[in-house]
Amino acid sequence: MTTLAAAAKPITSYRKYWASRFGNAPFLPMSRAEMDELGWDSCDIILISGDCYIDHPSFGMALVGRLLEAQGFRVGIIAQPDWQSAEPFRALGKPNLFFGVTAGNMDSMINRYTADRRPRSDDAYTPNAEPNKRPDRAVTVYAQRCREAYPGVGVMIGSIEASLRRIAHFDYWSDKVRQSVLITSKADILLYGNAERALVEIAHRAAKGEKLSEIRDVRGTAFVVQQGWRPDEEWQEMDSSVVDLPGHVDPHLNPYQEIPEQAAEATKGSDPTAPQVIRIESREERLAKRRAERAKTVIRIPAYEAVAHDPVLYAHASRTLHLESNPGNARALVQLHGSRDVWLNPPPIPLTTEEMDFVYGLPYARNPHPSYGDAHIPAWEMIKYSVNIMRGCFGGCTFCSITEHEGRIIQSRSEESILHEIEEIRDKTPGFTGHISDLGGPTANMYRLSCKDPNIERSCRKLSCVFPDICENLGTDHSHLIQLYRKARALPGVKKINIQSGLRYDLAVRSPEYIKELVQHHVGGYLKIAPEHTEDGPLSKMMKPGMGAYDKFKELFERFSRQAGKEQYLIPYFIAAHPGTSDEDMMNLALWLKKNNFRLDQVQTFTPTPMAMATTMWHTRRNPLKRLSRSSEKVDVVRDGYRRKLHKAFLRYHHPDNWQIIHDALINMGRSDLIGHSKHCLIPPTPPGDKSAAIRHRLGAPAARQGSGKPGQPRSGQGKASTPQAKPFGGRPQATGRPGAKPGSKPAGTAGSSNSRHKTKR
Repeated sequence: MTTLAAAAKPITSYRKYWASRFGNAPFLPMSRAEMDELGWDSCDIILISGDCYIDHPSFGMALVGRLLEAQGFRVGIIAQPDWQSAEPFRALGKPNLFFGVTAGNMDSMINRYTADRRPRSDDAYTPNAEPNKRPDRAVTVYAQRCREAYPGVGVMIGSIEASLRRIAHFDYWSDKVRQSVLITSKADILLYGNAERALVEIAHRAAKGEKLSEIRDVRGTAFVVQQGWRPDEEWQEMDSSVVDLPGHVDPHLNPYQEIPEQAAEATKGSDPTAPQVIRIESREERLAKRRAERAKTVIRIPAYEAVAHDPVLYAHASRTLHLESNPGNARALVQLHGSRDVWLNPPPIPLTTEEMDFVYGLPYARNPHPSYGDAHIPAWEMIKYSVNIMRGCFGGCTFCSITEHEGRIIQSRSEESILHEIEEIRDKTPGFTGHISDLGGPTANMYRLSCKDPNIERSCRKLSCVFPDICENLGTDHSHLIQLYRKARALPGVKKINIQSGLRYDLAVRSPEYIKELVQHHVGGYLKIAPEHTEDGPLSKMMKPGMGAYDKFKELFERFSRQAGKEQYLIPYFIAAHPGTSDEDMMNLALWLKKNNFRLDQVQTFTPTPMAMATTMWHTRRNPLKRLSRSSEKVDVVRDGYRRKLHKAFLRYHHPDNWQIIHDALINMGRSDLIGHSKHCLIPPTPPGDKSAAIRHRLGAPAARQGSGKPGQPRSGQGKASTPQAKPFGGRPQATGRPGAKPGSKPAGTAGSSNSRHKTKR
C-alpha cells in the first residue's frame, strides 16, 4: 500500500475552496432555515441519502459530507426524501456543483425485503425504525428525481448499492440480470469502493468548471461512453477471453535474446564476424514496460445482452472483474450495453494511515440531527459507542461483498487516532457509562495486517490471502492490535471494551497471545465466530477454512477462559443452502451441532447480492473460482422452496416444527437410522401429519417414501445462506438471537457503504 499510495495525491493536499471562510457547521444543513443561520445563499454540493442523517463517521453520508466540508465546500443534506415527486429534491435549492446520491449504508433492496422477498416491518436507519422511507433501488430513483428537479446539474452516484451494480448484475428480487446502475439512473459518474480520493479530486475539478460528464481519468470511477471510446489513441482493447480462457500464449522472454532494434544498431557498420555486445534487458525494465502496457489496456468483458442470457458468459464476466480488483495491477474494464459502453477505471488507491486519521478526525457532532428529537434510531443505538479501526478484508469469502466494495488491502488508523475517538465518545456522547461496544471493522483482527512485500502485493492476483491456506507472504503479527487493546482499556473513564466484529479465527490461532488478550479482557460471555459449515464441499465454494482451525481456536478459547476463571462460550454461525451444499452436507452439519450441544435460535436465509461470487454460483450454477468453459464444473444450488426449507430445518433440528420435514428427508436419503430416541439419532420418531403434508404439497416437495432405502436424487434449485445464533444446551445462559442491524458488525444479508462497517457478509 505504501508504494501505491506514494503515487497518489494526498486528499489533504488540495487548496481549499473559497467557501471555507464560512467555517464548519454544527450539523450539515437539512433545511433553508439552517442555511440562513449559517449565512449561506446556496449549497455547493447536495447529498441525497436513503438513511436519516446521523453526524458520525460510521455513517457514509456524514463522512462524505464532512470530508467535502473540510475541502471548503458548502454541503447540504436531503435525507430520506419523498421520492413520489421532484419537489422534495428542491428543498435546499439548486447546487452550484452537483448532486451526490447514495442509497445509504445498506443496499435499499436488502433494507426493504427479507431473504424470502417479503417486505420488512422496520428500518434500522430510520427514526423509530419506521419502514418504507426509501424506494426500491433508491440510487436509480433518487438520481432520476435530481434530474427532474434541476435539469443540467451534474449527478454523481455512489455507496454500496451503486458500487455493487456498476456492471450488468444478477438481481435476486426480480430474478433476472439487470443493466449497470449507470444506465438505469442516467447518472454522470459512479464512484465505487472507498471513494474519498476520487470524491475530493472530482469536487475540486468541478469547482474549476469541469463537468462531471467530462471527467474520465479518475480511478475508482465508472461512466457511460459511446461504443469504442478511448481516452487517447495509445489505448488498446483486450478481449476478456485472453485473460481467463485458453487462447494464444506468448512465448516466455528469453533473457539472452537480443532486442532486434538493438542488435541492428549494434551491428551497423561493423564486421559481422566480430564478437557483438548484446544488451540484456533487466527484469525491472521488462516489468516497467508491462506496467505501462497494462496502464493503457482496457479489457472488454461480455456485453449485457450476452450475460443476460448466457450463464457461462455471466460467470466469466464475474471472474474477470474479480481478477482485475487489485489496485496495483488492475486494468480498466468495459462492457457494452446496447450501443454504449460502461467503462470502469481501475480501483482506487487505498488511503494511507495519515489520510484515514484525517477522515475519522473531522469535526463530527457524533449525534443524530436535532430535527429527529428523541426518536429511537436502532442503527445509531448500536453504533454510538463503537469505533471503526480499519477497512477492507483479504478473506475473499464468496458470499460476502466486503472485498468487492472495500478491497483486499487493509487500511488502518493510527493508535493515536483511535484512542482520541474513544475519548471523544467518553466526553461528548450522552449516556456513556464507560463501555465501548466494539473496536473493529469488517473483521475484528485484521488491523495493520498486510503483505510482507509491497511488490508482491502489487502484482498478486489471488482472490484470497487466506484460502485455501494462509499465504506465506501475509503478515499475521497481532502485536499491534494487542497493544491497541491495552492502551484503549487503560484510558481514564473506560471500564470495559468488548469486541463484537466478526473474528477471523484461522488468523487468530497464529497468535495465541492475541486470543489470550481477547478472551481474558474483551469477551462479554459470548464470542461470535463464523465457521459457516463443517463440510469440505460447501466450504470450498465459500473459500472458508476447514474445521481444523475452528477446533484449534476453540481449544485456546476454552483454555484461556479457564485461566481467567470465566465461563464463556463461542457462538458459531453457519450457512444453510449455500451454493455447493447438498442435503447430506446439511445433515452432517446438523449431526455436528447435536454432537457439540449447539442449538440455533435464528436462521436467516442468504440473499444473493450483486457481484458476490456466491451469487454468480447461485445464478449460473457455475464455479467462477476456476477457469470457465462450457464443460466446466457445475455447482449444486438450492433454489426451490422445499430444499431451502429443509436446509434451514437441519440447522434447527431440535425444534419440533422441523421434525416432520427432516423425517421425510432422512427417509429419502436412506438414513432412517437417525430417527429415534437413541443418542446418535438426530430427531425422535414423528409420524406424518396433516400439517406437514400440506406444507410439502405447497412447496412442491416429493412424497416421502416409507421405510429406509437408497438416498433420493437431489432436488433441483438453490437457496442461500443463513446466519443463526447459537445457544448451548443444559441450562446455560442463552443468546436471545442474532444481533440486529449494527453498523459496527456484519449482519447477514446486509451491505455496507464505503464509509461504514455494515456489510453483506454478516
